[in-house]
Amino acid sequence: MRIVFADAFYFVARLNARDQHHQRVVSFSRELRAALLTTDWVLMEVADALAASECRSRVRAFVTHLRQSAACEVVPASRELFDHSLDLYHQYADKGWTLTDCSSILVMRERGLLDVLTADHHFEQAGCNLLLK
Repeated sequence: MRIVFADAFYFVARLNARDQHHQRVVSFSRELRAALLTTDWVLMEVADALAASECRSRVRAFVTHLRQSAACEVVPASRELFDHSLDLYHQYADKGWTLTDCSSILVMRERGLLDVLTADHHFEQAGCNLLLK
């Protein structure tokens, strides 16, 4: 089965009906035939983005669902991934990549993935295919 990386952009837009990209992402999701890969770092970014929204109360159940789903693998946070992400963050200091972006890019490279559920141009700078551009 095809595997795509899911960025915070995707999850936030799916969960938050008030997000400007919600309808497009929900429609895209209905047609998506792929397993998802994401990270604990991405899920932390999702929780942070929804902290002041009416969606906050659903974040815990959403994360639990993703972690238990056979259709989604969540790469756990680790010191090793953090340190390697920090190296990439430093290496590409000329880019606006966040540390979370760097960890996502590293996981994608490790798995040989190019397709990412996002519209974040930072992933495009890293050579990825933006599925929600």
